[in-house]
Amino acid sequence: MRTKRAAKFGFCAGVRIADQKVKKFAAKGHLGDILGQVVHNERVVEEMEELGVHTVESLESAERGTIVFSAHGVPPSFHQQARARGLSILDTTCPFVYDIHDEAGSALARGEHLVFVGDPAHREVIGYTHDLDPSSYHVLMTVAEAARVDWSRYPKVRIFYQTTLNADDFEELARHIEARVPEARRADTICYATKQNQEAAHELGRDPEVDLILVIGGKRSANTRHLWEICARYKPAHLIQGAPDLRPEWFEGVSTVGLTAGASTPDYVVDEVEAALAALARSVGSPA
Repeated sequence: MRTKRAAKFGFCAGVRIADQKVKKFAAKGHLGDILGQVVHNERVVEEMEELGVHTVESLESAERGTIVFSAHGVPPSFHQQARARGLSILDTTCPFVYDIHDEAGSALARGEHLVFVGDPAHREVIGYTHDLDPSSYHVLMTVAEAARVDWSRYPKVRIFYQTTLNADDFEELARHIEARVPEARRADTICYATKQNQEAAHELGRDPEVDLILVIGGKRSANTRHLWEICARYKPAHLIQGAPDLRPEWFEGVSTVGLTAGASTPDYVVDEVEAALAALARSVGSPA
C-alpha cells in the first residue's frame, strides 16, 4: 500500500502567518488568551495551550493582558471593547478577511444590500455581520432561504462567500438571487488557497490509481469538511483529525491511499498520518 498526496493541501498563508505570530509572541515569554481557536485545528490549539496562550470564548474571560484575534477575524467593535478593557491586541486576522470587511463596507456605501453565503454561526461570518444593521444584509445557505426573501426591496445586491466554502455548491443559490436582482454582483471572496486545495482534491479524486482518500483536519474546520465532500464524490473518503483515527479495516484491498488536508492542518500531522499508514502496511506484510 502506498500513499499519494494532493498537489496542494494544508496550511494557507493566512493560517501560517497566524500560527507564527502567536508562537513568536509566546517565545518572548508573553502570556495571552485567544478569542476562540486561533485556527480550527485541535492540534494547533493544544500547541498554543502548551505555550501559555489559552483559548477563551469571550473578551470578558481574557485574564492575561493580551487578547489574540484569530485568523477568522472579529467584528470591528471587538477591537474597541478590548481596548476599553485594558487589553493589548495581537491581531492575526487573515489579510484576505480584512479585504472582505473593506469591500463589504464599500458596497454598503454604494447602497448595495449585502448577502453573505455561509454559516451564520461561523466566526468569520459573525465578524462581517455583528456590527451591521440587520436590515442591511442577509446570511443564506440554501435556495429555500433565498426564496423567502422579497428581493424587490433591494435594487442592488452584493454577494459574498464565506472564504472557506466550495463555491460550486452554492452556484444555484447565487443564480437564484441574480435572476431576481438585475444588479446583483458577486465578490470574489473564496480564499485562493481554499480554491487550490479544492482543485487539487478534485484531481486526487479523479486519479485512477487512488482507491481511497483521507482528508485530514480539525472537527470544526469548514474548509476541511468541504474537501471531504469533494473527495467523497469520487472515492471512499474518511475525514480524520490525525493518525489515531485510522481504522485498519478501511484499507482492506486498498493499493493507493490519497491524502489531502485542510488549510488549518499543520504539515507534521500529514507526515504522522503517512508514517502510520506505512507502519500499518508493514504490519500486514505489505510493502510500505
